[in-house]
Amino acid sequence: MEKQPNNPLHGITLAVVVERLADHYGWEELAARIPINCFKSSPSVKSSLKFLRRTDWAREKVERLYIRTFK
Repeated sequence: MEKQPNNPLHGITLAVVVERLADHYGWEELAARIPINCFKSSPSVKSSLKFLRRTDWAREKVERLYIRTFK
């Protein structure tokens, strides 16, 4: 397995990122920080993952928030 010393998210799955952010902020606060429908309307980890895996710009915002919050 190749190491990635410059990648702070190496080894952390998108599911873990979404779950930790949702647990930390709650869906309402998460939607206020990143206003995307998967956080606003009937939010769930499953629906968020489906959207974020297809939408690079939204995934980047979520990953940046995770890094700022937990690193």
